[in-house]
Amino acid sequence: MEICTIKQDRIGARVPHEVYETLCRAAELTGATVNQFLVQAALKEAQAVIEREEVIRLSPRDWNWLLDLTDSPPESNPILKAAVTRYQNSKRDDADSCFNWEP
Repeated sequence: MEICTIKQDRIGARVPHEVYETLCRAAELTGATVNQFLVQAALKEAQAVIEREEVIRLSPRDWNWLLDLTDSPPESNPILKAAVTRYQNSKRDDADSCFNWEP
């Protein structure tokens, strides 16, 4: 039989008494301890923040537009060509940095 231990970390916070009472009441109403309630609420909010920052949502119309652009990209124009040149130059100028530009 193999026993698996999970590493756990501690989080602490000082809050005004009124805030603590509100948290205790909410935890009691959900049948959780204050710690369980705090972790569940904080985790839910953390996941929402991460999703908001990392997930791009497109409407079906915009998704189809993006697919069409991927399948048939427009011809390069002078502005795009200048941007590519600036990008290539910045990579070359930054050769001594620790960031690896190569895929």
